[in-house]
Amino acid sequence: MNYHDTRDPSRRVSFRTAVLQGMDPATGGLYMPDEIPSLPKSFLSRNLAPSFRDIAIETAKPFVGDEIPEDELMAIIVDAYPFTAPIAPIDPTTYVLELFHGPTCAFKDFGARFMARVMAYFNRDEDDSLHILVATSGDTGSAVGSAFHGVPGIDVTILYPRGKISPLQEKQLSTFDGNVRALSVDGTFDDCQRLVKTAFTDESLRGKLRLSSANSINISRLLPQSFYYTYGSLLIRDRGRYDNDIDSPSLIVTVPSGNFGNLTSGLIARKMGAPIRGFIAATNSNRTVPDWLASGDYRARPSVSTLSNAMDVGAPSNWERMNAFYTVEEARRQIAGYWLDDEGTMEAIRQCNARTGYIIDPHGAVAWKAWDDARSGAMASLLAGKTVPPEKPGLTGSVATAPEWARDCADRKCVGLILETAHPAKFGETVHRAIGREPSMPERLEKVTHLPDRSEPIPNDYGALKSWLLDTLA
Repeated sequence: MNYHDTRDPSRRVSFRTAVLQGMDPATGGLYMPDEIPSLPKSFLSRNLAPSFRDIAIETAKPFVGDEIPEDELMAIIVDAYPFTAPIAPIDPTTYVLELFHGPTCAFKDFGARFMARVMAYFNRDEDDSLHILVATSGDTGSAVGSAFHGVPGIDVTILYPRGKISPLQEKQLSTFDGNVRALSVDGTFDDCQRLVKTAFTDESLRGKLRLSSANSINISRLLPQSFYYTYGSLLIRDRGRYDNDIDSPSLIVTVPSGNFGNLTSGLIARKMGAPIRGFIAATNSNRTVPDWLASGDYRARPSVSTLSNAMDVGAPSNWERMNAFYTVEEARRQIAGYWLDDEGTMEAIRQCNARTGYIIDPHGAVAWKAWDDARSGAMASLLAGKTVPPEKPGLTGSVATAPEWARDCADRKCVGLILETAHPAKFGETVHRAIGREPSMPERLEKVTHLPDRSEPIPNDYGALKSWLLDTLA
């Protein structure tokens, strides 16, 4: 399998090069596989859904090709995933895919742990260290730090926006030592992302350091996130007939979305054959992609801070990949856009708990509210000709931009899968304000609160970052 540049498709590289470079240093483009292969129908149609690891190996093999032998690839997957993604049914037509059972209690463990092991495999014969630069708006940094901590021959530098992530998230990513370092930037996530992208295209810096990325701009972090879409959708297909009376329901997956890597992974899984009818891209006040779906115009903008901080992205990197997959007209057929403000997010946490007993984090709450609104009349109203002004929270677009599955949803022939991307204890103060009590904290999170902060502050200035990298790593 070869990979091409989103900005110049004539530029094609191997899987190894795509992984170790992260993005094309000449153009700043992201790497995309030349094709999305289909999983065998005999595999997808088994009477009992395949295990998570079986899905992982079958999905990964065609993207890796002969660059990693199958026995080595299986060893990578076994080592990466001592955990899985359980399904929690919370009402007869709603399921939660719990993606927080990894070491850092966030969905990014799925991508980061696979990526770290693949990078270590490709880097094992290199004499010089590989330096990973990663920008984070919340959970990416801790997942990447955990996945790479102690890996020989690889250093990690994490950039995060000072004061704009939750205290527990900051503790998780600022307390590493050894080969993992954290820099707190006086700016937003978009500023951190811009600094990292500038470093990747700086030829003088790359001449002194071997650089790669660990954000979802790296294809090896994106591909493994498709594993749980296929896994979850097959589990629901097998058990759905016992939970409701809907004959062959359409499965709609609602994805809390910031940098849009997670949703892009879902598009890959669907193209490979996962029984998913469509998606809702659910985000907060940083509504760049919902506005694109509604208007057809993509307009990046400065990010704003919200309660669901991991989605505080005004210029999502993976829109490039979405745009490479589909024209806006094609994207609309599969994806509905939705956004919610902080007031609505708090109310969603309250409503979800009051109606289902489930305690959900601020990101999952946006997704739950998007699904609940869509099935409870918002999609029917859209089909009836009602439009929602772009500045008003809710389902975006019009009857002309409604997805192909809109009628199924309006006629209550859909079931929903909500991606719960982080453990609610990571946002305990917000959850407490919403429902009057804090969620229980996993032991692995509680231990982090007692560790010393080792992060270093830097200004929002590329020259300062470059000087720090050269002084510290060269």
